[in-house]
Amino acid sequence: MNFPTNLRYTKDHEWISLEGNIATVGITDFAQGELGDIVYVDINTVGQDVAAEAVFGTVEAVKTVSDLFLPIAGKVLEVNPILEKQPELVNSDPYGDGWMVKIEVADVAAVDALMDADAYKKLVA
Repeated sequence: MNFPTNLRYTKDHEWISLEGNIATVGITDFAQGELGDIVYVDINTVGQDVAAEAVFGTVEAVKTVSDLFLPIAGKVLEVNPILEKQPELVNSDPYGDGWMVKIEVADVAAVDALMDADAYKKLVA
């Protein structure tokens, strides 16, 4: 399993990468492995302000549907357009081409409260 050290993580298995006040969010390698083959990503919160830990969309795998939770509060700016035709990228490249959304972060300092790679690794061990 992959735990990039440059990311922050949540107990709900999302990751976040911050550049200035813009963050990229996706689900972790652990999460995609637990879900299995992902067949559909449904995110319709573009343009909306979403609270920390609130649902911003869903991901559908062959056997289940799972909610996606925003790690920190922000405005959803963009959904990864590639996922509409290739949702399986979440399985094959969860930290790269399989990212879910980009958000404008309300409070950049809130990222510091999230788990680092070592803490997340302990959570899923």
